[in-house]
Amino acid sequence: MSEHPNVERVRAAASTLGLDVEIRHFPSTTRTAVDAAREIGCALGQIIKSLVFLGDEPCLVLVSGVDRVDEAKLRAFLGTAIVRRASAEEARAATGYPIGGVPPFGHARPLRVLVDRGLLAHEELWAGAGTGEAVIRIASRELLRASGGSLVDVATNGAPGGRVPLT
Repeated sequence: MSEHPNVERVRAAASTLGLDVEIRHFPSTTRTAVDAAREIGCALGQIIKSLVFLGDEPCLVLVSGVDRVDEAKLRAFLGTAIVRRASAEEARAATGYPIGGVPPFGHARPLRVLVDRGLLAHEELWAGAGTGEAVIRIASRELLRASGGSLVDVATNGAPGGRVPLT
């Protein structure tokens, strides 16, 4: 059985980057951080939420599953007056992947990536792997290099309602 083309792209990008990763597939969705942590059997903080924001240009913000992006901090870091979450269509256009499956690397086009410092609290992290039913394991020590990201402090702890989108 062949993999979904998106998952194949993520696997190929990981190989090109020289990453030792594991990709897992689940019969149920891993679209939210809570769903992903439950399916994987890991702490919510080990889940990477890949969130696309639009300001002067699209950027991908990677935060822990227990956190949410503080848009005021993000605006200040980016030096822009306006920043907003991308719609599902805008996120796919920016990354090449659907919400719930956005990986931290291997995007359809070059994309600015910001990695919140809170993710480095865990040795092992899990992120979207191209679809809402696949995840990829990555060592936190590899995340900055693999994503080409900049280390930032843009998160605030806690999310309303406890159901946080993975992407």
